[in-house]
Amino acid sequence: MAKISQVSDVSSSRSKSRKAYFNATSSERRVLLSAPLSKELRQKYNIKSIPIRKEDEVTVVRGSKKGSEGKVSTVYRLKFAVQIEKLQFEKSSGASVPINIHPSKVVITKLYLDDKRKALIERKGGKLE
Repeated sequence: MAKISQVSDVSSSRSKSRKAYFNATSSERRVLLSAPLSKELRQKYNIKSIPIRKEDEVTVVRGSKKGSEGKVSTVYRLKFAVQIEKLQFEKSSGASVPINIHPSKVVITKLYLDDKRKALIERKGGKLE
């Protein structure tokens, strides 16, 4: 019988998990705001998900805005949300307000690659072509 190893500093308590989530620092939130890659990108880079960033192109896969596509204009760490360029809400005054969407509800279709992003992919065990 295989011995199951347990990490001592991770709690399975719901209340503690929620507290850690909502009290997360900005750098911790970056990792929490990760989005899955599309099937094509998953095969190309050999990784499943990556922290989302400005300039990534995404498709919404859940909710009332399902099927919408666009570039990420803002990563709003405080609200655990991303804002997409073409997704805006028209107010009665005529002003348009960006809609907040959680990154787990989108799929990255095109990565914005710079040197740091390429290093991250290689560090995660992915492959670059």
